[in-house]
Amino acid sequence: MSIDVPQEILDALTDVDMPRQLREKAPSEIIHADGFEIPIYRTGCVVVGSGAAGLRAAVELDRRGGDVAIISQSAWGGTSACSGSDKQTLHTANTADQGDNYKAMAQAIRAGGAMDEDTAYVEAVGSGRMMASLQYLGLPLPQERLGGTLRYQTDHDEVGRATSCGPRTSRLMVKVLAEEANRLSIPLYNHTTAVRVLVDESGDTRQVVGILAVRPNDRSDKNRLGLVIFAAETVVLAAGGPGELYRDSVYPNGCFGSLGLALEAGIELVNLTESQFGIGTRREGFPWNLSGTYVQAIPHIYSIDADGAEDHFLARYYRTTQEMASNIFRKGYQWPFHSTRMLDFGSSLVDLAIYREGAAGRRVYMDFNRNPLPVGDDLPFSLERLDDDVKRYLGTAGANQALPIQRLRHMNPLSIELYRRYKTDITAAPLEFAVNNQHMNGGILVDIWGRTNLTGCYAVGEAAGTHGVTRPGGAALNAGQVFGTRVAEHISASGKAGSASERDLQDITQAAVAELVGTLRSDSPLTIKSIRNEVQARMSDKAGIICNEKSVSAALLEARQLNRNIRSKGVAVERTSETARALQWRQMALASEAVLEALDYFIRNGGGSRGARAICDAEGEAVPLANSGALEAFRFRRERDAHKDEQIIVRVIGDRLQTSTRPNRRLDGTTRNFFERDWPAWLTGQIYDLKG
Repeated sequence: MSIDVPQEILDALTDVDMPRQLREKAPSEIIHADGFEIPIYRTGCVVVGSGAAGLRAAVELDRRGGDVAIISQSAWGGTSACSGSDKQTLHTANTADQGDNYKAMAQAIRAGGAMDEDTAYVEAVGSGRMMASLQYLGLPLPQERLGGTLRYQTDHDEVGRATSCGPRTSRLMVKVLAEEANRLSIPLYNHTTAVRVLVDESGDTRQVVGILAVRPNDRSDKNRLGLVIFAAETVVLAAGGPGELYRDSVYPNGCFGSLGLALEAGIELVNLTESQFGIGTRREGFPWNLSGTYVQAIPHIYSIDADGAEDHFLARYYRTTQEMASNIFRKGYQWPFHSTRMLDFGSSLVDLAIYREGAAGRRVYMDFNRNPLPVGDDLPFSLERLDDDVKRYLGTAGANQALPIQRLRHMNPLSIELYRRYKTDITAAPLEFAVNNQHMNGGILVDIWGRTNLTGCYAVGEAAGTHGVTRPGGAALNAGQVFGTRVAEHISASGKAGSASERDLQDITQAAVAELVGTLRSDSPLTIKSIRNEVQARMSDKAGIICNEKSVSAALLEARQLNRNIRSKGVAVERTSETARALQWRQMALASEAVLEALDYFIRNGGGSRGARAICDAEGEAVPLANSGALEAFRFRRERDAHKDEQIIVRVIGDRLQTSTRPNRRLDGTTRNFFERDWPAWLTGQIYDLKG
């Protein structure tokens, strides 16, 4: 039975209005440094980032009596609030039917390798609490009439642990958490860009003491750059992933993340070789992931050359119309590119084909008003001639309509409404798209409480490198919520954020400001635009889904040279309003070198193809096949099992990046909890390992 969803319901789930921005507090004093009069805002903890993970950390810490403030470059403007897909996924323990097994879920989360077993278990066992608390705050996760949460299968998910509020799931998460932060009167400082983590290195351990930020609202004749200090004994880095790292990116514009900021503070990063790439619309228009029902509707995919000639290019890759159409469909739940799916005429052969069209200068489209054209002289497309898994899914969904747009409207009308909001009517015109960078699976190295190697500094959300090689779709949203809560619990147990910091920051501020000012040089040949163009072109062309040892090594040398030039020549700034961007691009250049350093290390040590990329090698063991024959140019190395058991760590030592490895942390599966024995560790706070 088909149910027409009223327009007002579609509107409510598509146009998600955000709450008013949270209040601010006035600065406590002024500090003089390097000729600037800099306001200081004192708090117990400063959260950098106003996305779902950062808001969760702030809310949970405030509930536990912490003195917390949030700073944000653009409140409600990051990936949590602005990104998504057809029915953006939240991955949690399956509460339908007979429930779930947390150990089995943890194994599924870390199945791709290079992930700590204890972290995976933390994410699994915390997922139920995370989902219930979001529902308590008002997140409208769909239920059936007996109270079970509706579920479906997503990428790297063989059980069906996915659920969704529609394309705006993470935005709705941000909304309910922001409303809660408002109720708790947590201050949020908008248009405030963190540019330096302040560190006290005078003691036995390096201790975070606050954040140096750029804030136009505090710009004055005596503070022309708008510098501000947020003094705090604890800091939570929650500013998302490095969205500006790639030219071909589905991130919203202006997402810089925290990786360069962390590197400059001596914080260790991990798994930078691991990203997610997948099909999506270009960021020049409305960047959006095209997973799920967009491709499960099985639209016609084609390219157009410079002369406007249309090419049914997928027919050169697949042997039959049925095989091609079935793998277009499978992109819905096998959405991210994976090297192994290029084999045996799998779904990532679609990604490779699209990648090659783009590299040849052709533009690629999907047309929802046409079914796929036949492959050569094969039979035409038919819903009756599809692989069994595809036919079964569409049959269960009742998606037997004649055209893709009709099937899409039946399965997910919100997906059509979403593009219409951004002046794109996919019911009337084809949709241009490409293979884009979508998510960083690596990031800041943290333990099971979200701690970094810098005392007092934590990381959550996409900033934290907890995901390993592959992860089930939606597991990132779950991880951000689980670790946002874990971080708040640990900070509360430490007692460091119970009241505002009273530390004297004069000397630390003086040194940080002098270094910052030394980077901003009007006579530098390195402009924001030139750094951006160089970094993004190099990463997209040399470190995308297809790469090889020679090109990555050459790209690393170029990245090192760029950072040497930035250190010696600074970054050109014509207007004070460019201060934050100039410093962010300095950090992005450093993050780019770190990614290439890790990738080069991995490849030189025999690293093979896995979640993010195919490592092409003339001596590789695997070669994709196409309708036209073997694609020898894309012969690739297979992954070595030993590399699944370790993680690559990168940190700054002096002016160089240092790379090392460590084995995954193991989880003792034989030890069982016992209430009377283990309760005292909870009562006394020993579970938090505060001295570790």
